[in-house]
Amino acid sequence: MARRNPFRRRAGLPRRPRFHPIRIIRYVVSFVVFWVVLSAVLFFISASDGAGSLPGGAATQAALSSSGPMLLSPDNILILGLDNRPTTGYSSKEHGSNYTEADANTDSIMIWRLGGGVSRRLSIARDTLVEVPGCGMQKINAAWSCGGPKETIQVVEKLTGIKINHLIVVDLGNFSKFIDDIGGVTVKTPRICSTISGGAANGGFTLNLSPGYHHLDGTNALTLARTRENSCDSAYDDFNRQKMQQEILNAIKSQLFSVHAFLHLPWAAWDAPRTIQTDMGPLQLMEMFASSEIGGSAPARVLKETGSYYNGEDVELPNSANVQSEVQKLMSGS
Repeated sequence: MARRNPFRRRAGLPRRPRFHPIRIIRYVVSFVVFWVVLSAVLFFISASDGAGSLPGGAATQAALSSSGPMLLSPDNILILGLDNRPTTGYSSKEHGSNYTEADANTDSIMIWRLGGGVSRRLSIARDTLVEVPGCGMQKINAAWSCGGPKETIQVVEKLTGIKINHLIVVDLGNFSKFIDDIGGVTVKTPRICSTISGGAANGGFTLNLSPGYHHLDGTNALTLARTRENSCDSAYDDFNRQKMQQEILNAIKSQLFSVHAFLHLPWAAWDAPRTIQTDMGPLQLMEMFASSEIGGSAPARVLKETGSYYNGEDVELPNSANVQSEVQKLMSGS
């Protein structure tokens, strides 16, 4: 006598609906896992393509201090934005642009202490007056054009007393695309009336914002990040610009958990490593992004000094006590 198959549907019993809730949940979970794994693979491939692309090569690498796993203990990451322009993408058509990286100045300088549950940032004004080896007393933003990334690292370390573990150089041309990938960013701003490089009518950029929250695409977010002069507010200066840059970074972090960012995750994962040049490889970059999420949003802090003049130019004179105070807050949070 043949044995009855226990899994065979009994006659007369209703068939389980094709779109049973449990089955739908399984499909959704499977899709989420597949989407995340695909994004991680694309991120790894994209980051591997750019590995070792840091300007200055071995000399830059030698200037960086060794460090442990970022997930377990904080590292100090120097983030630089150069004033040279990309050949394609955002700002590539600005009149009179410098396209040579070696001749650039550092338009933005930020130290990010990240890892072990910590996320704190400190921006340094580009007009801070310092001693640049081989070039004498200069604004700190001239260190790159004087001696490249190695000298920039050394000058920042001398000013702050902080050992730099990693370097990130932001690529303007690709950063705008990445912000668009994740669906833009939401930032609270004061009244902004900004005209950069002659405004949109002359190949530059124009940005007009009322006070309050604004959801900005990549182009407008970068234009805000570059705004030093605000014709609607004469008190708005480079310190405000640096604070706004930190707020934009916090907004990017928040936007990564949006539905739009998840649906476009493979595109964002592919473009993210291409927005920077860094000494970090794929695994370290993944560790950095994970540490960023664990550490939370960092408050905006700027090393603000005393305004003065040197060789006919506006400069910021660093005060030792003020520098030590801000560095202490960056390193220990107090």
